[in-house]
Amino acid sequence: MCTAIRFTDSEGNMYFGRNLDWSTSFGERIVVVPSGFMIRSAFGDGAPAAHAVIGMGIVLEDYPLYFDCGNDSGLAVAGLNFPGYACYQDGPVVGKTNVAAYEFPLWIAANFTSVDEAEAALTNTALVAKPVGDGLGVSLLHWIIGDGTRSIVVEYMKDGMHIHRNPVDTLANQPAFDWHLENLRTFITADGSLPDAAHWRDAELVPFGSGAGMRGIPGDYYSPSRFAKAAFLNAHYPVKDNEAENVSRLFHTLGNVSMVDGAALMADGAYERTLYTGCFSARTGTYYYSTYDDPALRSVSLPDFTDAAAVGLLEPVPAPWHPGLAREPAEHA
Repeated sequence: MCTAIRFTDSEGNMYFGRNLDWSTSFGERIVVVPSGFMIRSAFGDGAPAAHAVIGMGIVLEDYPLYFDCGNDSGLAVAGLNFPGYACYQDGPVVGKTNVAAYEFPLWIAANFTSVDEAEAALTNTALVAKPVGDGLGVSLLHWIIGDGTRSIVVEYMKDGMHIHRNPVDTLANQPAFDWHLENLRTFITADGSLPDAAHWRDAELVPFGSGAGMRGIPGDYYSPSRFAKAAFLNAHYPVKDNEAENVSRLFHTLGNVSMVDGAALMADGAYERTLYTGCFSARTGTYYYSTYDDPALRSVSLPDFTDAAAVGLLEPVPAPWHPGLAREPAEHA
């Protein structure tokens, strides 16, 4: 299970991040696709990447399988688990752009500059249940795509493609996104203010302290609960100015819905936990992350690899990061 958010700083630069929750690591690491890298296609001849891409994933047979990633134009995408709802095409559809589900994050980030461009292409796209290799399964996912102006949620179900405007810039797992939005009405009275005293007959009831206005926002790890809490925090967090403040904002927000070992038992008998939290800064083109076993932040900057088109895929070594090491905005941002 997973949770993702998107927001912008005071200048409109996007910060986009997610928790990846599962019981065991996939061997994930930072992967960079330089612009010009030839990307194979499951249903065509392939094409060079129009944009450089950085994110967290694994590499299988020289193909990057991203859990989440962002590009040199400030567009980002993340895939979240969506079993019981996701349903792809059994095979390619004539007249459509056919994309295997495993290709989707890289296809978005390598080819498009904005959410508007991606959404226009998606109206004539079919997602196909083709595994990346023999004997491998197909992940059942839905996706959040964001840039500096907005985000959308993409869900491919039995009745086809659904593209949702995402007014809360938040995504979790099942059920479907429109259900999550409707469910937020349950928490309509919650806010971050300190309530006034109430009077019951002659008794004056005053709050014990801050946080009283937030009562009712859930704190468990159930997907609807994580969506509601992340949406609440994302909506109420004050807008920040610089890189360090916004990176801190993202990790604090997602830290409030991260999963702790021993609290959420999966059907296979293992406990789910937040394997990593990742953050893509469109302001600087930097990917930040922390892991369950090492909460220290590390980072890799995409602009450091913009001239590496001839060398193929890169798996750089992340550097330790703290607020004093915040980069200046990248030229593309």
